[in-house]
Amino acid sequence: MAAAKKAVLGPLVGAVDQGTSSTRFLVFNSKTAELLSHHQVEIKQEFPREGWVEQDPKEILQSVYECIEKTCEKLGQLNIDISNIKAIGVSNQRETTVVWDKLTGEPLYNAVAAPVSPGPSDPVAVVRSGSSVPAAGTSSVWLDLRTQSTVENLSKRIPGNNNFVKSKTGLPLSTYFSAVKLRWLLDNVRKVQRAVEEDRALFGTIDSWLIWSLTGGAHGGVHCTDVTNASRTMLFNIHSLEWDKELCEFFEIPMKILPNVRSSSEIYGLMKAGALEGVPISGCLGDQSAALVGQMCFQDGQAKNTYGTGCFLLCNTGRKCVFSEHGLLTTVAYKLGRDKPVYYALEGSVAIAGAVIRWLRDNLGIIKTSEEIEKLAKEVGTSYGCYFVPAFSGLYAPYWEPSARGIICGLTQFTNKCHIAFAALEAVCFQTREILDAMNRDCGIPLSHLQVDGGMTNNKILMQLQADILYIPVVKPSMPETTALGAAMAAGAAEGVGVWSLEPEDLSAVTMERFEPQINAEESEIRYSTWKKAVMKSVGWVTTQSSESGDPSIFCSLPLGFFIVSSMVMLIGARYISGIP
Repeated sequence: MAAAKKAVLGPLVGAVDQGTSSTRFLVFNSKTAELLSHHQVEIKQEFPREGWVEQDPKEILQSVYECIEKTCEKLGQLNIDISNIKAIGVSNQRETTVVWDKLTGEPLYNAVAAPVSPGPSDPVAVVRSGSSVPAAGTSSVWLDLRTQSTVENLSKRIPGNNNFVKSKTGLPLSTYFSAVKLRWLLDNVRKVQRAVEEDRALFGTIDSWLIWSLTGGAHGGVHCTDVTNASRTMLFNIHSLEWDKELCEFFEIPMKILPNVRSSSEIYGLMKAGALEGVPISGCLGDQSAALVGQMCFQDGQAKNTYGTGCFLLCNTGRKCVFSEHGLLTTVAYKLGRDKPVYYALEGSVAIAGAVIRWLRDNLGIIKTSEEIEKLAKEVGTSYGCYFVPAFSGLYAPYWEPSARGIICGLTQFTNKCHIAFAALEAVCFQTREILDAMNRDCGIPLSHLQVDGGMTNNKILMQLQADILYIPVVKPSMPETTALGAAMAAGAAEGVGVWSLEPEDLSAVTMERFEPQINAEESEIRYSTWKKAVMKSVGWVTTQSSESGDPSIFCSLPLGFFIVSSMVMLIGARYISGIP
């Protein structure tokens, strides 16, 4: 036992990994990058209306405390002294918007998330002007579509020859980013409006909400964010690295509610409660930037793809902003210290990756656990011509087409749940191929391999399909928790902590699993071109009115309404002519 104790002694670093479906706390050895222990808690999602997805910020915060406590208990069972934990990093779902009361610490609304159709009994609270919004105390999650009309109205105010929003932020005007969600809250939630008027409101993405709460909340909590999260709000100038006055005026956002922007690696404050009270929080990265750091993609041209609820492909472009001509985003990759340079990245986002597996489990019921999909797909080894486009909330990069909706096509009488499961896995891979093609065109240098991480990479069929569809090797680290690792590295390397060296010669070598393409290039291209045909069929399914109003009436569709009314008239006429009473 003594030898085992000595093997893990030394500085340890913890990482909060807060995602759309779960919260985790993980502890790493800063000298070896070995994962010592972790705990995970699943997070509920609420669907108050069609196209609206929300989460409770208080539940998210409570899940962080629970994960920290449980992980510390597990470390104790391993005879590891938690006093060796010298720092904590935070990695978080980006874009999700929270507004809270700085005097009480209470959220003023929910966080807004991935849109799906709710059940008929989902509760809504009616607020001013008869608009239906969820009850207070939740947050706006990143895929929520309620802001589509807000985006369309704002887009009319951007001159065609001067898209200052994109040139300053690297982002297209979209429902995806925080500014329009915040604008929606200011327009529709009276509690938020009143708190802003009374100077009680604070805004932040999930990292800001957590850091403020963990460092004291209403009793001296630190209201800050880092450059990577700020760069996803559409209010942040990625060149000057400051909140932009012109952007805030355009979106009509009061700058006084915004958090202070800091680097990704510095001491923000100390934990004020729980088992790790007094430990500095010293790392903060949006989840995809954290994964880029955790994959050690510190060189220009290195890229990684994270497979989670969504799929996110980032390519490090160094100290220069590269603006995409193919639908990708320009974003801040990281800034690892107050006096360190900022690095940028090109990013492509696949909205629905792991979420499609969850949908097959929770909505269709064809699997009981997410792991079962690999078994189903393995039974058939092919989709048998079935293609699944999971555009549940529209198509994101490289299309940016909000009118799209999910389709399953190419069905025959032979198609069964195994083929649909296989097609769902293929969909993740095809979407990644589309992003990679766009990235190659923007950077001009085709990738020789793709580094991957995230929970879905445990699925070997998925990884082999990805190599086949990309027709390049896919490389997976043996320790897949690279998002949490990146946050831990940033925290441990912070000035005043200094327990994790980011110098190339000090970075631990990581063992990799490699997947080589096993089909010929021609077959790969045929499958990819058929996928593109399926994507085109998913476009144009909804209008802004039907997607946002949530009107359940069948008559919001004129052709369908006409069909039903005319059918009823014909039926009544037939009964009258035949003399049926």
